[in-house]
Amino acid sequence: MARISRRQLTNVLGAVGVVAILGGLAFGLPAIDQSLPAERQIPDDEPYLIGAGVTVVPPAGATLDVTGTRPGDSEGTVLFRVGPVRYAIAVRPFRGDLTAAADQLRQRIVETTGYQVTSAQLKVSTAGGLAGLQGGYTAPGRGGRYAVFVGDGHTIEVTISGNDLDLGRTLPRIEASTRTLR
Repeated sequence: MARISRRQLTNVLGAVGVVAILGGLAFGLPAIDQSLPAERQIPDDEPYLIGAGVTVVPPAGATLDVTGTRPGDSEGTVLFRVGPVRYAIAVRPFRGDLTAAADQLRQRIVETTGYQVTSAQLKVSTAGGLAGLQGGYTAPGRGGRYAVFVGDGHTIEVTISGNDLDLGRTLPRIEASTRTLR
């Protein structure tokens, strides 16, 4: 029988150590990630920076969902939860007018979510005077609202969705928050 040399033993122990570290990373990090809550409490009286210098004051009682929030210098997204209602804002570079931005958002809502755009667009504006368009969309048992604003080479897209009962209760707070966009 062959004897195992000291060098071979060191190599085997090193390989086992590497496998243990990789196993820890492969199974440990996802377990830690799953144990952390996706929603974080945030102050509802301070502006939240979305991206590209755009801020919004979150609605009272909202939580920040970190799984859908990506701040950035030239663009960004934020996802708030107001109870079961989803309130998302996306800021992206954009070259075009308000009508083109609204058409793109309406098309994206229909293509990516399966919702049907249901209402005519209405003019809306923020407290700072930024003009926009808003409308609604629906699917069986669920509904939503959208608003879009264009300024400084960016589009600001607001989407709100939830079941009809929850939307009715939270929409006034969310619309008040949307008016704080700057």
